[in-house]
Amino acid sequence: MQNVVERVLNLLIYLLESPVPVTSNDVRNTVHGYADQSDEAFHRMFERDKQVLRRLGVPIKLEALDAWEIDEGYSVDPDEYAIPDPGLTQQERVALSVAARMVRLGGTEAGVSALIKLGGVERGAGVEPLTADLGMESERLGDLFGAISERRKVKFTYRGHLRPVEPYGLAHHRGHWYLVGKTAEGDRMYRVDRMESLEVGEEPDAFEKPKNFDVRAAFTSQPWEAGSDPPVEATVRFDADLAWWAARSLGVPEPEGELVATVNVANVDAFVGWLLSFGVSAEVIEPASVREAVAGRVAEALGQLP
Repeated sequence: MQNVVERVLNLLIYLLESPVPVTSNDVRNTVHGYADQSDEAFHRMFERDKQVLRRLGVPIKLEALDAWEIDEGYSVDPDEYAIPDPGLTQQERVALSVAARMVRLGGTEAGVSALIKLGGVERGAGVEPLTADLGMESERLGDLFGAISERRKVKFTYRGHLRPVEPYGLAHHRGHWYLVGKTAEGDRMYRVDRMESLEVGEEPDAFEKPKNFDVRAAFTSQPWEAGSDPPVEATVRFDADLAWWAARSLGVPEPEGELVATVNVANVDAFVGWLLSFGVSAEVIEPASVREAVAGRVAEALGQLP
């Protein structure tokens, strides 16, 4: 799967950088990954890669190379492909910065240079937070992304049972990646890091994804609201700089300053994971059991540092 991703990215870069439209032979002779294929294999691979890019919203055009329109070439207009300035507010830049610093892929920094291009990061961004390292999941995520893009069925072992799934979408939620898809029992959601022995089907277009599918609709409740722990009421104080974010997550009115909220918790582990995404901007006031759970998670994370 890694070779497929690299080849598709190389194709996109070539189409963006070429000053004139390029033929399929130009692609075959220039882009790494195509040259060693037979004619039939190349054309099949090239068509599949173009389809992947178009599904991702890349505006690939086919244009005539001469007045007689005998030969045609492919191109991607950089102006059409470029993302316009989104005009982010300070609050939106804060949220992006925190999210980027909370996730790592293979131990590398996530998105700091991109955030600078979008208008900078919030004050205090140099403070290193607790992070989720997704390096171990990167290959699995690539396989799942390819399966979703090409509508290939997957199967994997999950909690000791084989799960055949038609994959609809991936989402990162509360520090973990989830796959949402259709099973024999209906639509289901699976944590990617808990999958074992993932296999991707060979047949493309093996199922139809529902129209207007929204992966975010699968997350209709907070992860700490359902669990086997004895329910407790946790009182938490959020600093003013991130109180608006906490208020939106909890569904309460946004305060002008700091926020003190009471949350019903049935899954302490999930609640602690969410709370730590605020770093030092959140503090559990009571009960002591939740405070101790937060302190224990922090101590565990610090103990894993080199």
